[in-house]
Amino acid sequence: MINQRTDRYQRLAWLEGIRILAVVMLLLYYAQMGFTGSAYTPQPTGLVSNLRHLATAMSTFPKQGALPYFLSLPSWFGFQFIDVFVLISGFSLMLSLKGKSLDVGKFLRRRLLQILFPFWAVLWLSFPVLWAIALAFKTDFPNPWYVFAGISFPLVYDYNGEMLMATSGSWWFVSLIFSFAILFPFLWQLLQRWGTANLVGVCIFLTLSYRAIAIYGLGGHPTYVIWDTSAGWQPFAVFLSKLGTFAIGMAVGDLYLKDEGPVYWSYPRALTIGALIYVAGFIGQFYTWGWIFADLLLSIGLGLGCMVMCRILAEQRQIALFFITMGGYSYTFFLLHGLVVDRSLQLVVQGDATRYAVMLPMMIGMTLVLAVLTVYISPLIQRIVLGLLRDVDYVLTKSPSVQRRFKEPQVGDKVCYRSEVGWIVLKVEKLLDEQEFFMCQVSDGRRSLWVHEEELEPAGKHFR
Repeated sequence: MINQRTDRYQRLAWLEGIRILAVVMLLLYYAQMGFTGSAYTPQPTGLVSNLRHLATAMSTFPKQGALPYFLSLPSWFGFQFIDVFVLISGFSLMLSLKGKSLDVGKFLRRRLLQILFPFWAVLWLSFPVLWAIALAFKTDFPNPWYVFAGISFPLVYDYNGEMLMATSGSWWFVSLIFSFAILFPFLWQLLQRWGTANLVGVCIFLTLSYRAIAIYGLGGHPTYVIWDTSAGWQPFAVFLSKLGTFAIGMAVGDLYLKDEGPVYWSYPRALTIGALIYVAGFIGQFYTWGWIFADLLLSIGLGLGCMVMCRILAEQRQIALFFITMGGYSYTFFLLHGLVVDRSLQLVVQGDATRYAVMLPMMIGMTLVLAVLTVYISPLIQRIVLGLLRDVDYVLTKSPSVQRRFKEPQVGDKVCYRSEVGWIVLKVEKLLDEQEFFMCQVSDGRRSLWVHEEELEPAGKHFR
């Protein structure tokens, strides 16, 4: 049995470990698709047919070459970690509350800034570099329209992220996590009202129903499949296709905060259940009817397996420290990996298997370095942008003084402080930051405090 007294340090470490594993696997998948020209993606033609197709695609890599033949196999299914991301997002957001009540306004402001400013930082920093690369190597320049669409996201974007994908193929996922950030407060309130089991049941029902409609009614297919349908992969890019996965993550997080649930399963139990669920989802992805539930099962099975592996590794303090340190860069790593892979394949690899094998670890390293730099630069960009907005607001405000509730306070005025009567103004200091304001020394006869004018209210009359 997993020790229920394991401290929060190790528990958070394994969660960060899953994030690291997920982004690295997505990079390997994206690189392999680019190098082989998408030589293999799951098709609704059955298990045997897909295994044959997979064997043919794997022959792209020489068996005795620099890249070991068998190492290419897991990367063909790296797309499955997208759903693992959705699962742990629901889990992580529940942990961020730590059992406290949810202030919707503060939560949305914090969460959306966590999503948007790193994304904007990557965009604003990368586009000049992309233009410089295009100029130096005589390659295509970034399309100005897609540059504008990315910079102005989410005010300008299409629901499936096509305009974002034109710059980096993986950015369609940003629209999805943005949707779940907005939905989370609503789902959290339903969880409190309905209970964990009812919320998960309803969300899974909605997801499976929607996916069935998307396949048989809307003419869609999962995002990782290359198949000729009337609507393509677009119906599967909206949040409804993964709502059940997100809700399961929330439910596991809620149970975790109560010291219950899958996190406390024994390793053999978690691995056994995870393997069985994963196999069912793995087989299901090769059939049209399996598309209805395959992604849900794959995320659960793979999530359980990754949890066990990362918890075992996180028992080593040095690995736990590595997980916690690197996990903080996982989101920015995800945003950058497509840009790094595309340019590396285009400018360096150029279809050569040996150079691809050499460049693969270098792609991971370069993406990590750029992610670290972006994480450190992002707060500076945030401060500059917010500072400019405040300055513009201050300059354009016709009369900042009219925003003050009262006129200038005077010594001797009777005031209320924090709704308490009996306070008198002893001193007044005029200060200037972004606009003029007053600090007042007030006393109730027993104590004396310096407070901001906005904390005071008139007692019986306005300030003179």
